[in-house]
Amino acid sequence: MLETVGTVLPRVNPKGFAGMAKVICGQQISVASAAAIWGRYSAIPGSLEPAGYLDLTEETVRASGFSRGKYQTLRAVAQAIAAGELDLDHIDSLPAEEAIGQLVALKGIGPWTAEVYLLFCAGHPDIFPAGDLALLKAAHHGLGLDARPSIKEMIGLAQDWSPHRSAAALLFWRYFAALKQRESSLL
Repeated sequence: MLETVGTVLPRVNPKGFAGMAKVICGQQISVASAAAIWGRYSAIPGSLEPAGYLDLTEETVRASGFSRGKYQTLRAVAQAIAAGELDLDHIDSLPAEEAIGQLVALKGIGPWTAEVYLLFCAGHPDIFPAGDLALLKAAHHGLGLDARPSIKEMIGLAQDWSPHRSAAALLFWRYFAALKQRESSLL
C-alpha cells in the first residue's frame, strides 16, 4: 500500500470547540461539501467559540449549510462546555476508550465523530474510526479481503495495529483516495 500512496502526513485540525465544530460539519457528507460548508460557517463571527456559538441563531448557522441536527449537536457541545460539564482539553488527555465514552455521552456525538475528533484534533495516536465507509472499503481492497469487513470485524483487525491505529487509519484513507482516483468502479 505504501508504494501506492507515498508519504502519509497527518492532517491536523484545531483543538477544542472549533475542531469539534469542523468534525460535526463533516459528518456524513463528502469532503468537498464539508469544505464548502466549513468555509461559510467558520466566517460567521463567534462561530468558533462556545459562548459565541450560543449567541448565534439557528437560522444563521443553518444558512451556512449545517443541518438542523448538526446545529443541535454543536449547540449541545457548546452548552456542555459553557456549563463546565465538558472540558475538551481534559478529554484530549484521556485514554482513547474513556475519551470516546465521554464524548458519545453528548446528544448527537457518535463513535465516528468522537474518534475523528480525537484523531485529527487531539492527535491521539491510537484511534481507528472503524465505522468510516472509506476505511472499510480501503481495508477490503488493501488487505485483499473477500468482502468488505463489518464494523465489528474492522475493530478486530485494527486491534493488531495498536498502539498506532491512527497511523493505519491515515494510511487507509490515503489509499482509498488513490484507489478512487484510479478506479472508481472498485468503490
